[in-house]
Amino acid sequence: MNMKIIIGSRGSKLALIYAQIAKNKILQNTDLSSDDIVIKKITTKGDQVQNQRLSEVGGKGLFSSNIEKELLDKKIDIAVHALKDLPIIKSKGLVVEAFLERNDPREILISINKKKLKDLKPNAVIGTSSYRREFQIKKLRSDIKCKLIRGNIDTRIKKLNEGLYDAIILSYAGIKSLNIADQISEIFSVQELIPSAGQGVISLQCREDDNRIISILKKTNHSETHQRISAERNVLKVLEGDCETAVGVHATVEGSEVVLEAELFSLDGTSRFYEKKSSKIENAKELGKDVGQILKTKSNNTYKK
Repeated sequence: MNMKIIIGSRGSKLALIYAQIAKNKILQNTDLSSDDIVIKKITTKGDQVQNQRLSEVGGKGLFSSNIEKELLDKKIDIAVHALKDLPIIKSKGLVVEAFLERNDPREILISINKKKLKDLKPNAVIGTSSYRREFQIKKLRSDIKCKLIRGNIDTRIKKLNEGLYDAIILSYAGIKSLNIADQISEIFSVQELIPSAGQGVISLQCREDDNRIISILKKTNHSETHQRISAERNVLKVLEGDCETAVGVHATVEGSEVVLEAELFSLDGTSRFYEKKSSKIENAKELGKDVGQILKTKSNNTYKK
């Protein structure tokens, strides 16, 4: 008899969709039945604190630490995370080596009356909790005012419709998963707004000594996605990036090569450092480290002047 596998997830509508996608992927790649896998909702500190930037109250770990604790305490067997919410530093005793095929990594705008960014009124207010998005948008339109917005996607759209903002920026992957793409006013290319590292990727985490689960998760891993995010997250490792660091990173696979594009903004958003490089797929991690180091050097040199 199979022991039940418990998947731990945040309790938001979107997080539970991601958990179901993970469950389906495991079912497709093993002989387990639906009854063998249970999804458990876990409340995180990130869901509870809604009026401050994550960087002010503990960083990305607010979305993952409660779930990771349940994993370490053996109350769950697999943790499902949106990869962009997962801190770069690996948690002791846990491993993240399985990544589902990447969803669309682009950013989108939802605005009142479906206006595009260029058509918003002067000094329009855009809701975002991300310094990266704020600085990127201001590069496209310098008069835009950015105002903090937190909460799940439904909450953010409700705040927009209440007139608290003229528009909000969200990730395309979340909107698609919730089947509300009809609300999108504009989709930005990855060149216009370089996404955050790992955006659109669902990652699966387990205990590093749980060989049964590791072998199950290996079967769900999407290798091209794994290579791409290896490059992306290694840029962040070098830059020691968290919520406070405004970094856009995006990798694509073209033939046998990984092409990596990255940008780093100064703390006040006035300076932008950019790099684009490619390498063989097997060198994806090193490519990420190289690009991270180049950006670090460029920014350090600027501040020394």
